[in-house]
Amino acid sequence: MSGLDWFVILLFVLVMVLIGFYSYKKVSDSKDFYVAGGKLPWWLSGISHHVSGYSGAVFVAYAGLAYTHGFSLYVWWALVIFVAVIIGAYTLAPRWSRLRINYHVESPTEYLKLRYNLPTQQLMAWCGVLLKLFDVGAKWAAIGILLNVFTGIPIIYGVVVSGIVSLIYITIGGLWADIWTDFAQFVIQAVAGLIMFFVVLQRFGGGWDGFIGIWSELPASHSQPFLEPYTFWYVLFYLLVVFLSYNGGTWNLATRFISSPSAKEAKKSALLSGVLYLIWPIFLFYPMWAAPLILPNISDPTQSYGMLAQELLPAGLVGLVLAGLFAATMSMTSSDANTISAVITRDILPVLSTKFKNLKQKESLRIARVTTFIFTFLTLIIGIQNQYFGGVLGLIISWFGALVGPISVPMLFGLFPIFKHSDSKAAITSVIAGLCMFVITKYAVTVPLSIEIGAPVFTSAIIFIVMGWLNRNKKMNPEVEKMVYALSKD
Repeated sequence: MSGLDWFVILLFVLVMVLIGFYSYKKVSDSKDFYVAGGKLPWWLSGISHHVSGYSGAVFVAYAGLAYTHGFSLYVWWALVIFVAVIIGAYTLAPRWSRLRINYHVESPTEYLKLRYNLPTQQLMAWCGVLLKLFDVGAKWAAIGILLNVFTGIPIIYGVVVSGIVSLIYITIGGLWADIWTDFAQFVIQAVAGLIMFFVVLQRFGGGWDGFIGIWSELPASHSQPFLEPYTFWYVLFYLLVVFLSYNGGTWNLATRFISSPSAKEAKKSALLSGVLYLIWPIFLFYPMWAAPLILPNISDPTQSYGMLAQELLPAGLVGLVLAGLFAATMSMTSSDANTISAVITRDILPVLSTKFKNLKQKESLRIARVTTFIFTFLTLIIGIQNQYFGGVLGLIISWFGALVGPISVPMLFGLFPIFKHSDSKAAITSVIAGLCMFVITKYAVTVPLSIEIGAPVFTSAIIFIVMGWLNRNKKMNPEVEKMVYALSKD
């Protein structure tokens, strides 16, 4: 990278830090820190929801899939997320906002204590926090790997620099800093992505002909909507997983809806995010789809996007693309840190010690910042020491992916009146059953990828629904019944 490229990276880092200090003035208590005081504009929330939904993996792992599988990547990833988020805009996003308005929640797991009971809430909170510790650590390591691909410098430098920057702005400014840096990162990513798009498009003649023309030169399989192992059945099963994840099962995404001023604003936020998933990946993926024609027969397709940037872009713009890759990952890690801190502060610490209950505004904000700092710092240690975890880290990350679906079932289904009879036993049993199914499909038997992805969450859903149906004649807790109906309308 040239000196100009490094200047662009340093400018990006400086902007992130300045946003943190700017956001500091907007934070006076934990409500501001965790849910932006419930005043998050729909357009800002929608952009943040979109940017927080993917990391630098899109430019590495997915770039590799675009290189080998072509258009099917758009179908099973972008199109599926678009459908899931649009459905969620009308069903789930408004309910998250009403939870904050009616019950003053500041974390996604806070309502579970009333909806089920304390043990259920603690099970889900602890599982999510412990697994996210390693998940976020792995994302820091991914940033280090990206920087290593572009510059050759040791991975630890990328982890330390990006981690310290995030540590500063997220600890100081809370969700406001997270949201505004998401916006800045989206702008940076959009500029970098569009430059790559038009440079590659021009290489193939420009205009519509240049966009369509690559498909006649690529292998015929690259233009297929479904390609093994990403078959129609995989897409169908993955849709349920994505529906749960992007509508609140991934906690930092639920926070965007919780922070909306009203159910209507939360709905508009989700609709904007969904439309962005429909449109933006086309511009993002086009250079990746064209990569086999520009860089044929490369040994590691996951490096194709970085190699394209270095091959096609002049000095300065390579740094901008790398800043875009940093932005995508930092957006996700800082969002996770803020939300996990909310879960620790609001749901775990008050159970461990009564001194964390009924805190005053300044005390609450101090605890919020301390837990955010500690959680982020621990994830950085894991990211820096990732080589010592080896297969264990990969194992834990895969288990986190497996738990997202089963944990999401009682979290999200519990918001609907139709599932009001599904109690704490149904919730805990469904999570355990989903996890057991994951172990079976992952380690005990060989099944198609579609079954491996879909079986755990479908198992959880069936158990949760059936146990609720069996409880249909039992007397309900009036508070629970009041809650589920209160979330259904303004």
